[in-house]
Amino acid sequence: MAEETQKPAAEVVVEKPVTEKELPVPEPEVPEKAEENSTEETDKTEKPLVVEEEKIAQSASFKEESNVVAELPDPEKKALDDLKLLIQEALNNHDFTAPLPKEDKPEEPKTEESSSSKAEPETKVEEKAPAEMSVVVAEVVDEDGAKTVEAIEETIVSVAAPPPPQEETAPAKEAETEEPKESEATPPPPPPEEVFIWGIPLLGDDEKSDTILLKFLRARDFKAKDAFTMIKNTVVWRKEFGIESLLEEDLGNELEKVVFMDGLDKEGHPVCYNVFGEFQNKDLYRNTFSDEEKRTKFLRWRIQFLEKSIRKLDFTQNGICTIVQVNDLKNSPGPGKRELRLATNQALQLLQDNYPEFVARQVFINVPWWYLAFNRMISPFLTQRTKSKFVFAGPSKSADTLFKYIGPEQVPVQYGGLSRDGEQEFSTAEAVSEVIIKPATKHTIEFPATEAGTLVWELRVLGWDVSYGAEFVPSTEGSYTVIISKTRKVSASDEPVISNTFKIGEAGKVVLTINNQSSKKKKLLYRSKTKAC
Repeated sequence: MAEETQKPAAEVVVEKPVTEKELPVPEPEVPEKAEENSTEETDKTEKPLVVEEEKIAQSASFKEESNVVAELPDPEKKALDDLKLLIQEALNNHDFTAPLPKEDKPEEPKTEESSSSKAEPETKVEEKAPAEMSVVVAEVVDEDGAKTVEAIEETIVSVAAPPPPQEETAPAKEAETEEPKESEATPPPPPPEEVFIWGIPLLGDDEKSDTILLKFLRARDFKAKDAFTMIKNTVVWRKEFGIESLLEEDLGNELEKVVFMDGLDKEGHPVCYNVFGEFQNKDLYRNTFSDEEKRTKFLRWRIQFLEKSIRKLDFTQNGICTIVQVNDLKNSPGPGKRELRLATNQALQLLQDNYPEFVARQVFINVPWWYLAFNRMISPFLTQRTKSKFVFAGPSKSADTLFKYIGPEQVPVQYGGLSRDGEQEFSTAEAVSEVIIKPATKHTIEFPATEAGTLVWELRVLGWDVSYGAEFVPSTEGSYTVIISKTRKVSASDEPVISNTFKIGEAGKVVLTINNQSSKKKKLLYRSKTKAC
């Protein structure tokens, strides 16, 4: 998650090791906690500052670990086996069942014990004359009426206890039913409970179960006991939060522009966009964060969105089971927005505790200076592995940074790509070509037209501020050139993408001309295809 050029990449990554806790909705995974390693990293951050920056820049090309069990190192295989044993034992004992509300301590009739503690000498008397319990009880009755009643009850119990013969006589009368009684005496143990997370059983023959367990193990450095504790806490939280019923709730669509899924990255990960600038809308902000009830609804909406996204992932060993997060900080409310900060921290805590290893990369675009400064302070408290997933880019580098990880055909048009809503001539599956146009130079693109049909193309220059024209040049000598689009100046405020078509009646070529008269290099994106008549 770094930038395109080496320098910006280093700067961006270094400046960003920070944020999972400040960003409102980072999904999924939310990154792991840097607990034990945080102190070690803080001790080392001052001296080797330059070295740290280089390491962070190099680690930007984060590679996900394999979920194929056969490819795991032996220590990790053992940790997985140990975790399975712990889970199997817990399933057998029904330990994942949510504990009852502290009803184990109702035996506070220990008040009787406390009261009887005052009569300790009396109990001693009973112990002295165990054979004459009834006689001693009678004597105690004379000494203390209230306590003698209790003592009498105790002696009655003790005397009643020995007569097992009466209990034996009852079964004797029912001698014919001895066999069923034996079965009643040793009832078969209840079957192990079944526990599912994201629709997948914790233990099963399916390889998907291993993928889930590996997420928790990686979040806890392959410490089986710690991973088991995390799983158990997650299962309990999901029951208390009502995840299954939450999936069916209608929480409205007011936040659909704040968080949305759009396209895939170059490795096939779904991409989730978090647009914090939308909260500049005062009505939306007030309706989302103004009180505890609204913040709770926002939290439930965010968890619901994440749960639905996770259900679409592929948890097979070679499947895609993580998400790329793109966090747009353009015009985002500053740190002074207390309500947003509270909701964000609460959401991040839940994601961090219950959704381990679901984020493949965190890309922050349109990052303001204050955010980088704040994150620089928090950086020492994040693990190196977490920081390697973070990429930061200022406004001028945001599009280029996205294109490093996401193809332009998959990037929404508002972030410099060609992906748009509605019916379009091109789909996100049709690749885009990228060209750098140097300052004060002219660039031409030629589309051969050898067959009858309709040529379709679209192009975009990031930031525009160039001249554009298109014409058809026939192959036959003496034929006239056809002007398709007169040369005109295109500014950044004009249409973000130019789309055009030309019906071909004879062999030739379509020539597009882009004239960059500015002092800055420009990135050109384009693609074309021919539709048969």
